[in-house]
Amino acid sequence: MSVTGTLTVSSGSSGSSGDMETFSDQVSRAYFPHALTMRGRPARPAELRAVDLGPVRLTRIGWGAEVSVESDHPGAWAVNVPRSGVLEANVGGAHVLSLDGQATVCPPDRPTKMTRWSADCSIVGMRVDRDYLVDEVAALVGLHTDRLPAQLDLRADGARAWIGLLGSLGTEAMRNPALVGDERVRHRLAGTLTAAFVAACFPSEPAVGSVQPRIVSRVVEAMEADPAREWAVSDLAREADVGIRRLQQGFQRYLGRTPTQKLQEIRLERVHADLLASRGDTVAEIAYRWGFTHLGRFAAAYRQAYGVTPSQTLRCR
Repeated sequence: MSVTGTLTVSSGSSGSSGDMETFSDQVSRAYFPHALTMRGRPARPAELRAVDLGPVRLTRIGWGAEVSVESDHPGAWAVNVPRSGVLEANVGGAHVLSLDGQATVCPPDRPTKMTRWSADCSIVGMRVDRDYLVDEVAALVGLHTDRLPAQLDLRADGARAWIGLLGSLGTEAMRNPALVGDERVRHRLAGTLTAAFVAACFPSEPAVGSVQPRIVSRVVEAMEADPAREWAVSDLAREADVGIRRLQQGFQRYLGRTPTQKLQEIRLERVHADLLASRGDTVAEIAYRWGFTHLGRFAAAYRQAYGVTPSQTLRCR
């Protein structure tokens, strides 16, 4: 069974050992390999939904019976958010009890046991590849670490943003397979969810000294060299080897604008020059050449910057 795209499985209510073994195999392929122990008779149908976003995989899992689950979570983090019931675990020797409003964070390649997964417990699970998350933490926060808290309080400010995205994006992706049919869309969704998760785990960036102008100039040089590239803010932060918040702080302090605003300014300058020098190219062709994909927003930004429309510039060259 492939989990590319979306998957929905709902078991029958008989709860026979054969049914549960089959369902457990499906969960292993969709989320993580594990050892399952039944702790009680099924009280409701089991449920599994999954969507694969590449380095991130989202699931909705309910066993319908009280169980315990053991897994090493090979190669990836598991972030389990109970939307109902009780999820009790031993994570790295620490006892973690999560209810609605909390999340259990299980590290990769280390034994974790869900000692009690209650029959009424349905989780939203987010699997994140280990190396991908390490890279994102380094880019977004400026830390090179694979250590995360064993539990998140989802009522905290940063965590509320992440759980909101997880609920809305995850639900929409599971309901609408066409949404994740494009690899670029999957990559953007994975990046958005991971960035929000990192912010939840590291709500305040440690003091690492003042931002230096070289950080800003290095990123501006990268944008100037390839303004048409589909730059994400995390890509720009990697160019300077700092976290996103440090990068944004530096741009506001030294340039008075965000990295995204500066990138748009560079693109508009390139478009303006090409419009003045055009030998037959259309406005749309020039705009697309320099990374603008929405012509309406491009035209509005151009007029705000130059006081005329792109077409007027082209006619008056």
